[in-house]
Amino acid sequence: MFPEYRELISHLKTSDRHFSHLFDKHNNLDAKILRMESHKEPGTPEEIEILKKEKLLLKDQIYAALKKASA
Repeated sequence: MFPEYRELISHLKTSDRHFSHLFDKHNNLDAKILRMESHKEPGTPEEIEILKKEKLLLKDQIYAALKKASA
């Protein structure tokens, strides 16, 4: 996710608690969605869709934080 911001992401993960929380939550949701889609964890298509929307919102927030930090 956002390879052009790789260095900034590394920096923010260690220096910005809120950014680190957003980033970890996004990664945890991604892993949960993958487990549900591969039927390793129970989940309906509707639940998966809700999680995907939540993950997209987190991605938008992460991108906004990256843009702000790079300005």
